[in-house]
Amino acid sequence: MNNLNLPLMSDNINRDDINAVIKFLQQDPIPKLTNGPKVKEFEEKWSEWLGVKHSLMVNSGTAANELTMLALTHMYDDGEIIVPPLTWISDVSSVLFAGFTPVFVDINLKNLSFDLEQLKNSITDKTRAIFLTHVLGLNGLSDELIQLCKEKDILLIEDVCESHGATFKGDKCGSVGFASNFSFYFAHPMSTIEGGMVCTNNNKFYQICRALRSHGMTREITDENYKQQIIQENPQLNPDFIFLGPAHNFRSTEINAVIGLNQLPNLDKNNEIRKSNFEYFIKNLDPQKYITDLNIEGQCNYAFIVIRQGGKSKDWKLRNKIEQTLKNNQIEFRRGLSGGGNQLRQPYFKDKNIDLNNFHNVEYVSDFSWYIGNYPTLEREKIDNLLNILNGI
Repeated sequence: MNNLNLPLMSDNINRDDINAVIKFLQQDPIPKLTNGPKVKEFEEKWSEWLGVKHSLMVNSGTAANELTMLALTHMYDDGEIIVPPLTWISDVSSVLFAGFTPVFVDINLKNLSFDLEQLKNSITDKTRAIFLTHVLGLNGLSDELIQLCKEKDILLIEDVCESHGATFKGDKCGSVGFASNFSFYFAHPMSTIEGGMVCTNNNKFYQICRALRSHGMTREITDENYKQQIIQENPQLNPDFIFLGPAHNFRSTEINAVIGLNQLPNLDKNNEIRKSNFEYFIKNLDPQKYITDLNIEGQCNYAFIVIRQGGKSKDWKLRNKIEQTLKNNQIEFRRGLSGGGNQLRQPYFKDKNIDLNNFHNVEYVSDFSWYIGNYPTLEREKIDNLLNILNGI
């Protein structure tokens, strides 16, 4: 049973993807390689798959986060964005870069989304949006959360970077909120090597994002009425070079889009395998040793979530034993789940004097949880061996 040799991800870019890129590059004349028709085609097919009106491809999930928050500055002067401490750093840094104030709310241990009671108590008249993270393929939505956003007239932004295909009551996560972000990094449910997507049903927000994706250039806007309004407000400027505001170059390339177009038709099939793997894993994990009553309805987990029960603060003997056992069996893992655990522990928050006692659940997860790769080519025998190892610790 030693040397199980489980990487976090396997075969996410395959030979068929490489062949699709080669075929694209061998065209005569040489095709346009920067943002062009293949990017547009991928955006349209992604919108159709997700069930939204607009999708905009960018060069990473981080770019998607930053573009979304930057676009919100064209709707609000300032304010607060509620974020979870269990997330990737870019969900927090994008809020900070845009000039909003992040307000942190602890997680629950059922779907690793917000603790709803703490969330309700954190809303103020300065709250502009709730930035939800769907963690590692779990659905983080609930009727109560959606109703809360409606009652308080607060935007719901979904980070779906880890959860392509997760659903809430039949709707894909990423199609429910005001806007959503996806990542196509190598280790995620599908990949374009690097890449991301911003999705929305709101045309004004989409048009702002189109401009801000390309340095803020308003010539990227496709709504002629909106574009002409900006041109008329700036008669002294060359219409080809009117910049909506300070921005970046978040554009992707045709090559990344070609890979995305090649991978998308297989996403649902691969997700079904991942779902089956995860359901089998969580069903056979020892409930006396691990948290197994996660809410997995609508999940499409690309990683096995392992949360140990009975861990004691700063008592690392159990934690170290688990990690050493995994290493001895060549099982790659990441402690702390998304982003390595509680973002409030990171150096960029050390001077904020935040009381971590208010974040009991994410503090526990940071110390006594891990994720392990779940991919379509993973054999059931290896899952059984993994379960035997974990249940034996």
